Amino acid sequence: MAKKPGTNPKGEFAFFNVFYEDDTQRSNRRVPSELLGGLDGDEPARGFIMEQDREIAEKSGRPALEIKRIERVGVKKK
Repeated sequence: MAKKPGTNPKGEFAFFNVFYEDDTQRSNRRVPSELLGGLDGDEPARGFIMEQDREIAEKSGRPALEIKRIERVGVKKK
């Protein structure tokens, strides 16, 4: 059964665009907000996404791609 709109807690996840060394992009990768902030800022998101990619690579039988950079969705560049 589908959930009603607006029933998910806001701020539970932060979303990131991930850019890989082969110039491909994956959009809106979810990272739990509890991992972010503090002195490390968004850097823990890279490790979390790398772990997701490793698990996906194992299941698909393809090698994991090397991450070039990540950007938080909705944050303006300075």
